[in-house]
Amino acid sequence: MKQPMPVLREPVVKRRGGRKLKIVLLLLFIVVLSVLFFNSSISKVSRITVEGERFISADTIQKTAGVSLGDAFFGFTERSIERRLRTNPAIEQVKVTKKFPGDVTIHVQEYAAVAYELSAKGEIMAILSSGTSVSATNGDFVVDKPLLSGWKQNDPVKKALSKQLAAIPAEQLSDLSEIRPDPTKAYPDRIRIYTRTRFEVITAISVLAEKLETLNAVTETQEPGKVTMLLADTYEPYINDSSENMESAEKESTQ
Repeated sequence: MKQPMPVLREPVVKRRGGRKLKIVLLLLFIVVLSVLFFNSSISKVSRITVEGERFISADTIQKTAGVSLGDAFFGFTERSIERRLRTNPAIEQVKVTKKFPGDVTIHVQEYAAVAYELSAKGEIMAILSSGTSVSATNGDFVVDKPLLSGWKQNDPVKKALSKQLAAIPAEQLSDLSEIRPDPTKAYPDRIRIYTRTRFEVITAISVLAEKLETLNAVTETQEPGKVTMLLADTYEPYINDSSENMESAEKESTQ
């Protein structure tokens, strides 16, 4: 008995071309969307907020950061802006935050002001703890720091002085009225300090930190006078010298 031959089916040909076409169309769609997105306003920087500035203007900070309204939001990173801003010697710390869509916040912390001085043009300058001089016209100027007089613009001793002043407590620093350079061969960093409590102090920047307790003890227990704090510490009240007393009174009237 003959058995019927089974019907042979033709192999199904897989159509791979359709799948490839779908992938190509999907990629093309993504490219078109990307082009439209990066050319739309939603992908641009729409707001820049600067916080924490005191002496440096917001415009200066923004220019240093190198970011402007309309820049590509994804064209830079927070760290890249922070690196640029740290090149400014007046900025101690900086934090940049990006928030989609379009918001960039720059928060800076400037070095603390430890003194003031007048520039050659008569402009009030703030001396920061880093030794940098910046215009004080942009900040809330309060005479709670000493005035530096008679210093050269790029004097390295002045920079060392600013670092020492940064370590002095605010209450004691506010009592210092004026600081002048008074160098000698033995002490090239010698300075002369006038206080608002009418003391005249001769000391050196290199020993100022270790002499602060001595100065506090004198100003809190003695009458106004002349204090020398170098290799040895001496104190002379003004009443022992009428000429010195008159000179002190004249200085006090001009401060």
